[in-house]
Amino acid sequence: MNQTIVPSYVKGDIEAPSSKSMTQRAIAAALLSDTETTILNPSGCDDSKAALGIAANLGAEIQTGLKKLKMRGTGKLKEKKLSCGESGLAIRMFSPIAALLPYEIIMTGFGSLKKRPMSMIEDALLQLGAECDSAGGYIPLKIKGPVRGGKCTVDGSVSSQLLTGLLMALPLASEDSEITVKNLKSKPYIDMTLYVLDKFGIKVQNTNYKLFNIRGNQKYHGVSFEVEGDWSGGAFLLVAGAVNGELKIHGLRPDSRQSDKAILTALDSAGARMRIKEDSIGISKSELHSYKFDASESPDLFPPLVALAAYCKGISVIKGVSRLIHKESDRANALREEFGKMNISVELRGDTMLVTGGEVRGARIDSHNDHRIAMAAAVAALRASDNVIIKDSDCVAKSYPAFFNDLKQIGVKV
Repeated sequence: MNQTIVPSYVKGDIEAPSSKSMTQRAIAAALLSDTETTILNPSGCDDSKAALGIAANLGAEIQTGLKKLKMRGTGKLKEKKLSCGESGLAIRMFSPIAALLPYEIIMTGFGSLKKRPMSMIEDALLQLGAECDSAGGYIPLKIKGPVRGGKCTVDGSVSSQLLTGLLMALPLASEDSEITVKNLKSKPYIDMTLYVLDKFGIKVQNTNYKLFNIRGNQKYHGVSFEVEGDWSGGAFLLVAGAVNGELKIHGLRPDSRQSDKAILTALDSAGARMRIKEDSIGISKSELHSYKFDASESPDLFPPLVALAAYCKGISVIKGVSRLIHKESDRANALREEFGKMNISVELRGDTMLVTGGEVRGARIDSHNDHRIAMAAAVAALRASDNVIIKDSDCVAKSYPAFFNDLKQIGVKV
């Protein structure tokens, strides 16, 4: 599907989408509890649906309601082949959970997930006493547990998602565990995981994000868990307001542990006018100037940061390009290529991206089947000289299925 975005002024109140990262973690925790959990305000995106499907096949009883899920784990495996869709978090989080069971389970997926390396999962599970075979370091994974616990060393330089899976699974192992982590990136994502674990009654000892001690034979306790708004999706709405509008965005918690809350720092550095309250963030069209920002801990912000920089006078400098490997697309080069079509120079220099602001022109954009590229192009179109046509725009369903409808709600001609 293609979407045409007509340059538009945005105005009004809008609710941020629900956090898919928090939703997926809550689904995993609810699966691991044998008492009922109610998840309020869950994300309905494709990645969350993949997590819910995995949980169901791993034995969760699930009742869906209006803006809520009721779940309880049973430990009764229903299906040995588990599809993770295109979700990197799902396969890295649920693989250790699947390894708790004494059955051969196959973890698979499609699209961009086929290109993401999985050898770190294989290596970690072997250290912990499970069997795990990959297809040359890629999916499908064949896993057979149970993991016993023990000592394990993982490399966190590419992703923190495997560590999240280990932290969620190992409290149910028969032995205590000790995880040594090297070069951990995206520490806020681990803070999110630890927050969810604590809500479900699980205790983990964290020593400077380098050593995690986990007592075995713990028990998850079902709770009522409300999913907060998603700063990753909300970042696009915030940039839309700063570029060409006047918005009040609800549901983004200023005290959130999400790393993408750092979009506020970038917007402030660029001169955006904001009014931050506990229940809303107001943002309006501003005279924007170039900024410097280190996105190493929040790599998902690169697309909205580039859309912001396109309207900033001067050259904006964004660090952390190395974190963009193994995303839904070759994201750094996709941004360079597609924003180039809109007359915006994006230059890559090692770990740094340089974006020169200027006149954004209408263009035909290839989303590269990357939800964040599609959303960045749509936001950049708001003050373009002509329409922007986005190819394969339905990929936004991966994280923010209501994105284009929400744009219509605030006045965008789609």
